[in-house]
Amino acid sequence: MNSSDKLAIPRPPGKRPGPSTLTGAQALVRSLEELDVEVVFGIPGGAILPAYDPLFDSTRVRHVLVRHEQGAGHAATGYAQATGRVGVCMATSGPGATNLVTPLADAYMDSVPIVAITGQVASAMIGTDAFQEADIHGVTMPVTKHGYLVTDVADIPRVLAEAFHIASTGRPGPVLVDIPKDLLQADAPFSWPPRLELPGYRPTTQPHGKQIRQANELLANARRPVLYVGGGVLKADACDELKRLAEASGAPVVTTLMARGAFPDSHEQHVGMPGMHGAVSAVFALQRSDLIVALGARFDDRVTGQIDSFAPDAKVVHVDIDPAEIGKNRYADVPIVGDAKAAIGQLAAGYDIDAPRSRMDQWWSEINDLRARYPLGYEKHADGTLAPQQVIERIGKIAGGDAVYATGVGQHQMWASQFIEYDKPYSFLNSGGLGTMGYAVPAAMGAKFGKPDTVVWAIDGDGCFQMTNQELATCALEGIPIKVAVINNGNLGMVRQWQTLFYSKRYSNTELGTHDRVPDFVKLAEALGCVGLRCETEADIDATIEKAMSINDRPVVVDFIVGADAMVWPMVPAGVSNDQILAARDVRPIFDEDEC
Repeated sequence: MNSSDKLAIPRPPGKRPGPSTLTGAQALVRSLEELDVEVVFGIPGGAILPAYDPLFDSTRVRHVLVRHEQGAGHAATGYAQATGRVGVCMATSGPGATNLVTPLADAYMDSVPIVAITGQVASAMIGTDAFQEADIHGVTMPVTKHGYLVTDVADIPRVLAEAFHIASTGRPGPVLVDIPKDLLQADAPFSWPPRLELPGYRPTTQPHGKQIRQANELLANARRPVLYVGGGVLKADACDELKRLAEASGAPVVTTLMARGAFPDSHEQHVGMPGMHGAVSAVFALQRSDLIVALGARFDDRVTGQIDSFAPDAKVVHVDIDPAEIGKNRYADVPIVGDAKAAIGQLAAGYDIDAPRSRMDQWWSEINDLRARYPLGYEKHADGTLAPQQVIERIGKIAGGDAVYATGVGQHQMWASQFIEYDKPYSFLNSGGLGTMGYAVPAAMGAKFGKPDTVVWAIDGDGCFQMTNQELATCALEGIPIKVAVINNGNLGMVRQWQTLFYSKRYSNTELGTHDRVPDFVKLAEALGCVGLRCETEADIDATIEKAMSINDRPVVVDFIVGADAMVWPMVPAGVSNDQILAARDVRPIFDEDEC
């Protein structure tokens, strides 16, 4: 959904208007309007307050008053992930700005295009430790694609235009725009569109033809190839091109956590999600391949396991728009720098369709054998408590493939990636790289704003939910009727799983008390203006989900009381080879020497 070769500045038809004089605050709001921004998530405060006065009069930009700046940032991210447009958040100086650091880092790790606008103390006060002063430009430099501290009121339109262009082109990412209060109050001529001043910013979008030919030659001759699909395919809106390449080559396809939905789960060539909690067939496909064609993926440690032992016999074709990613973690035999849509399209168009597919017969036989022997599954609990996997699976079946699902981080995130079928792109939103607890509710809010006619479920854990559930009040008051499933196991589930497996069941500081209804999520939901439901038995799962689905005038929160000891399987323990993948507790690694 990123058109990296197009200027991201709307140019209105007709004669270019002459300059008019506006305050910096008015110029900021006018720039947002000209950039076709439909929503800003934020909270006003002293330094940014001048911007809120003209924003009050805007008929084109809606402001959503969140309850915490972190919620504003994650809402902007959820909006961007669901729609492909740039998300926008706004905060005041000092703590308002620093509360955006986590969502900015989150967006940076997952390459999400957002623009964060922050107020700053007056120019003359910068560096004096003034009230609510923080060097947010300096603080966020490591976790943003680019940042601005505006020093001239006349620069505001240009800076905003550049920020949106940078955020949405090349490898997408967050951009910070910090504006001192005195500049928001000063006057300057305004005209649109401004002239961009980005002499050093020229992302490479078109791949080199020679490398495309080399990649296709390797792919046409590989006996054990695999297409390793990352989130960059979604960012580039390259899903159709990916399907053409997969079907032309006949190669197995694996989709990472950030790429779920980029290739249909129901497609016979999709062999699952790779990684620490990936499908056995997907982990095997990468580990035993002789050629990995990495498409918009970055060889993350959660996918590779111990990097030195990852796919030891594989040559690598690496397609990425960011040249810094190629060769960073794994040597690329054929490096292809370029936009994934262009690169994959050219790979599909140039593939030798006469290459005999019979060369992969043994490869597919091995993968299909593992698919049959190690399907994703779960056991119902002997003590009668709900199996969380069953709850999430039923939500996916009842809500269907047209819904959007946002998750927090932990066990419920992994189960949502495993037990909901994703056949459409942009239907699974999560915090992959940073692993940010509290992401789900505000991200779902942003996604629902961007897709108001789509059912949006936040699948959250009882730990994650307590970090950002205050944004349900925002949803209730702003008319954003998301649905929230709290997978309530009474604990920080993923940490408890590790304590069970690696710390002799010493459950240090992981019990949350939520099974004792502290807090009572149903009452909390009602206090926040939502409908609160609770489900404790298997017989009530479907009826409870259907009840939630029938309520569309308010947010709905469902407290699913599930067992405390369910675990996510398969699992590759941290720091070991993918060869050590376990299908369940107390079993030997699947790929022991007699299967290698």
